[in-house]
Formats: sequence, C-alpha cells, structure tokens
Amino acid sequence: MKSALVPLLAPLLTPFLTAALLSACAPTDIVPQQTALQGASLGLGTKPAPAIAEDWWKAFHDPQLDRLMAMALHGNPTLEMALARMRGANAQTRVARAGLFPQVDLNGQAERQRFSKNYIIPPPYGGSWQWMSSVEANLSWNIDFWGKQAAAVSQAGAQAEAAARDSDAARLAISGAMVQAYVALARAYDLADIAGENETQQKTLYDLALRREQSGLAGAIEHKQAEALYSRAREDRIRADMTRDIAVHEIASLAGHGADLYGTITRPRLAPDAVLALPASLPADLLARRPDILAARARIEAAVSGRKIAEANFYPDINLLAFAGWQAIGLSSLFNSSSGTLGAGPAIHLPIFDAGKLRAEYGIATADLDEAVASYNGAVTGAVREAADALTRISALDRQEQQQHQTLSAAQDAYDLAVNRYRNGLTDQLTVIQAHTTLLQEQQSVAALRAERANARVALLIAVGGGFDAPAQHTIASSATLSRKPMP
Repeated sequence: MKSALVPLLAPLLTPFLTAALLSACAPTDIVPQQTALQGASLGLGTKPAPAIAEDWWKAFHDPQLDRLMAMALHGNPTLEMALARMRGANAQTRVARAGLFPQVDLNGQAERQRFSKNYIIPPPYGGSWQWMSSVEANLSWNIDFWGKQAAAVSQAGAQAEAAARDSDAARLAISGAMVQAYVALARAYDLADIAGENETQQKTLYDLALRREQSGLAGAIEHKQAEALYSRAREDRIRADMTRDIAVHEIASLAGHGADLYGTITRPRLAPDAVLALPASLPADLLARRPDILAARARIEAAVSGRKIAEANFYPDINLLAFAGWQAIGLSSLFNSSSGTLGAGPAIHLPIFDAGKLRAEYGIATADLDEAVASYNGAVTGAVREAADALTRISALDRQEQQQHQTLSAAQDAYDLAVNRYRNGLTDQLTVIQAHTTLLQEQQSVAALRAERANARVALLIAVGGGFDAPAQHTIASSATLSRKPMP
C-alpha cells in the first residue's frame, strides 16, 4: 500500500525531498570510537557450547534445595522488579510497532455560539445564536521513507530483549545466592559435627584425667588442663551451633520466609562431586549465553537503532493526513449529504535551522553506542576472568583435596596413638593435646575445603550463565586451554 502511494504523492513531495537531500544530512565526522571485542583476542574455545540448564542447582541432587529454590524464585522482590521492567519494555515495543500503521480517530463536537453580525457570516446566522456541530474521522499515517519508525521498533525490541535478559540475570543471582547459602549451611553442619565430637572427646579426656588424679597417677595441673580444654570445646560447640542457626536464618530469608521455615530446614544432602562435569575447554558461545552479556549485546543493538533514529531526524518527516465527516450550523442538518466534508494531503516537517540541536542529538546517540559497546566489552572480559578463576580454583582444590585427605589420615593415626599411649601411662597429656589440636585443625580444613570445592563449581556455573548439559564431559585439569584455543 505504501508503494502505491508514492506515485500519487511524488509531484507534491519531490521539491521537499530535493531540498532535504541538499540541506539535511547526517554528519560524517561523528563516528563510533569503540569496537566490540572478538573471541580471537580472548583465547576461547571454538567448539559449539552445550545447552544451559535453567534448573542447574538440581545437579546437587538435594530435594530440599529444590524446594527452597522454588520459594526463593517465587515472589522475590528483586526478580519481580526485573519482570515488571520486562513487561514495560514489551509494552513499549508494541507502542513503537503501532507507529508503523495508520492512526484513525473519531471526533464529535457541538457548541452553542453567537455569530457576529459584522463578520464573515451574514444574516440570518450573523447576529444570532446557533449550534456549531461536526463529526469527523481523521487519519494520520507517517510515511517511513527514512526508516525512522522501523528503527524505533528495532530499538524497542532490543530494549525489551535486554530487560528480559536482566530478569534472567536476577534469577541467576538469586539462585546463586541460595546455593552458596546452602553450601554454607552444609559447612556449618560439618563444623558443628566436628565441634560436637571434640566436646565428647574432651569430656572423655577430662574424665580420664580426673581418674588419674584420684588414683595418684597425675597431679591437679593435668586435671585442670583437661577441664579447661573441655570447657573450651563446649564453647566451640555452642559457637558452631550458632553459626549453623544463622545459616538457616539466611536461607529462610532468601526463600522469602522467617521463623516459620526455620524448623523445616534440615541438614543439606549435597552431592558436590556431581555438581558439574566440566568440558575439556571453555567454548566462546558458552560465555556468550550469560544473561548479562546477552543484555549488553541487546543494548548495543538498541543503541545502533537509536543512532539510526537520530540520523533520520535530519530528513523530512512526512505524514499523510485525511479526514471525512459532516459539518453544519445547527443540529438538524448535521447528517445531511450536503453537510459532508472530506480532504487529504501530505504534511511535511523539514528541519532547516536548529542551532546544532540535531547534530548534538546525533553525537549523543553515537556516544550512547560507544558506551554500550564498552559495557559489553567489560562484561565479556569480566566473564572470561570469572570463568578462568573458577577453573583454576577447581583444578587446585581437586589436587589439594587429595593431599588434605592424606594429612587428615596421618593426623587421625597420630591422635589415636597418642590417646592409647596416654591411657597406658606411656606419654603425657601435652602430647595428646598437641595431637588433638592438629586433628581438629585438619578436620576443619577438610570441611572448609569441601565447601570451597562446591562454591568453586557454583562460581563456574554462574560464570557461564547457569549451567550446562553435554554428552561428553570430563574434569578439566587446568585453565590453560582458556588461552590456547583461539576463536575465529
């Protein structure tokens, strides 16, 4: 339909279009300064990335975590704000798309008016009171010669895409916070177990020291030392229980609940080794699926469209106007055929002189594009660093775990030997205390390492946008492949 109108409007529009092309054009000296980073400069793998699993936390195989996560993702204020922004952006897209089509409205008016006897309306109407009435349908259609409306639709669509990806990023942040809090709860339970076992062991040693004193095999000093260690063990157990309870409170808060949920949260049953089977290399398009990177890319597209809009502002704005209806003096004759009126024609707005306003707006749009590209580059480099850090931590922690278990086994053997020798009177209490201190430290280190390994895997899952499933995966030995595999 638009193309059919062009021959009809050409005689009217040709002088204006010629003037526009001669007098109005976008500045050629205002150009973008930023360039989006390419994968080749980041050293990422080139193999296609597997699909990301939205419910990536289910790899922990913990039904309680799944239940708490469902609570956290339902009605969370941060997520609800992001979803509201997404709905608003989608509505704005529909507003922009409506600008591509004709706009029709209907207006009616009836007004009682006295006409001047000495003006353009002669008697009998001049000098009398009459009804001025009209009913008109009006049509307005912006003829998008320069693609301004299409660019506005594209810009609104890109902004809606960015808002949608922002909601995904909020969802990822909430789920990541919940999993990390849940891992902290698992660690708190482990440390509480260690503290409880230590309290029990110190009670046994205290009772033994008391019996040794009563039988004359040891003095009061040994008894008091054992009593002090037993008292400290009880303090440690109370502190560990407090830490565990605080972890429960944090999880309940993330789930959108309070004390009503505390009693229902039991010990986590995480399977940290099943969290993530890592790919042999980190594909570039895997990082490109991160919600924040997708949002940054969409904002580049929106800025590109915004620059096109600013460029189109240098050219004439052409509207096709038409109206049809009835106009009459007096209500009785309003809808007579002789009262009919209609008209049609183009309306053209041509910028001639604006004191540099359009040029400045074009510069703003270009700067907005540079800002969007720089933001995208920052998101990409940050994602690469986060993924590389997580891979390095995972590799180091896996090796550290092997050494830690050997150290713990040796500490346990040393402590068992010291206790047996102490019971048989072959060594003093100081040796037992030293051996037990070493064992306790190693047990705490193992619990901390277990939590750190789980957190490292969670960090990698978040770094790649939530998680992924692939048919062939294995644990990566180091993050060196991150810098050895270029991307075209």
